[in-house]
Amino acid sequence: MSATARMRRSATARAYRGTALPVGDRALLVELAGGEETAAFHAELLRRRAAGTLPAVREIVPAARTVLLDGLDDPAGFAAGLRTWELSPPDSRESDTVTLPVRYDGPDLAEVAALWGVSEQEVVRIHTAAEFRVAFCGFAPGFGYLTGLGERYAVPRRATPRTAVPAGSVGLAGPYTGVYPRSSPGGWQLIGTTDSVLWDATREPAALLSPGTRVRFAAVEDDGHGGKSP
Repeated sequence: MSATARMRRSATARAYRGTALPVGDRALLVELAGGEETAAFHAELLRRRAAGTLPAVREIVPAARTVLLDGLDDPAGFAAGLRTWELSPPDSRESDTVTLPVRYDGPDLAEVAALWGVSEQEVVRIHTAAEFRVAFCGFAPGFGYLTGLGERYAVPRRATPRTAVPAGSVGLAGPYTGVYPRSSPGGWQLIGTTDSVLWDATREPAALLSPGTRVRFAAVEDDGHGGKSP
């Protein structure tokens, strides 16, 4: 890490303020105050693992406000050491960016525009201008909960969920953006569709998006022949 990068991280670092709870004999569930703190803690775990300074751990599983560490040799010792950690926000240069082409043709685009108090075109502009980060995965294999829009653009789930949402649907719920990896019931507000394959069991890794991955959405238009054009 360069001196400039170290200075930038030091300026934004905050002391660890979590609660580590034992889970069985070899795991810890670390509870944090909110999404930003959880993202910072998860990013610090990845930095230390990449640097070879993190004790051996089998799995690191982030959620909305917790991170599970499974397979620790000394969970109590690890928890005690956390008190000295300084946490910095995730750095966009620490992970690759996945760009998902999207046709903004979702059936709830007009409703989202009304909730935001803007035009449908402005919804597209705001959504494609944001840089997202996969905060955690869940609900279905390959489904990532993406943060990046900010609380002012949070929207409620639909009052009546759909019984079947097509694969590739791009939706909003609360502060999150998500892409349905396969057809399933769902109550997110659908604003678009992507042809990107979010989950492929024959691919390594099978999930296109994993916690920590940076994501951008790029608007494309249907060319009328089943393809798309930028």
